[in-house]
Amino acid sequence: MEKLEGVIFDLDGVITDTAEYHYRAWKKLAERLDIKIDRVFNEELKGVSRMDSLDRILEYGDRLADFNATEKNEMADWKNELYKETIVDIKPSDILPGMEAFLDELKQAGIRTAVASASKNAEVILQSLGIREQFDFVVDAAKIEKSKPDPEIFLKALELLDLPADVCVGVEDAAAGVDSIKDAGIRAIGIGDATVLRRADVVLAGTDELRLETLKSLV
Repeated sequence: MEKLEGVIFDLDGVITDTAEYHYRAWKKLAERLDIKIDRVFNEELKGVSRMDSLDRILEYGDRLADFNATEKNEMADWKNELYKETIVDIKPSDILPGMEAFLDELKQAGIRTAVASASKNAEVILQSLGIREQFDFVVDAAKIEKSKPDPEIFLKALELLDLPADVCVGVEDAAAGVDSIKDAGIRAIGIGDATVLRRADVVLAGTDELRLETLKSLV
């Protein structure tokens, strides 16, 4: 990398933390199906699309073959409506530590930014957080066919930014997301546990450690 020109962010666990809201909604759906899931299992759903998450829950409960595509779509929609009801009160104070200052730093440096999230509610969440204008692009998850760890969503972000992979960095908190970044040919910064985010080029304990100089160290 000769020069850092773009940064691509995941949303959940990087910009804000809506994982708990997702967990509560999935748990209620699972209970309706007599499937018990806990927070340990929920870690497998981080960074994964809605339909893939549903399939993992059904497989976990040995009920994957019990429903057709229409029924699964209805269940996924029910979960999403429940999720949207719980996040209506999300606000700027829910932005993770250090992120606003880091985004300002990138903006002042003229570095382009994008959000590559599996969430189809990314635009709404960013608007509620009051930081939508900080990002040049938000990938439309509804148009992404393959969920993380497939690199499709990060390749789409590169396309929107009109930048090659070798001048960009991706930021993720989930192993599936880091795999997606790396398989897109992008350098990865992981947020969280280094033993989990093994493919990341750099792992930080939290978002408050994000600095432009840290990203430039990958050059």
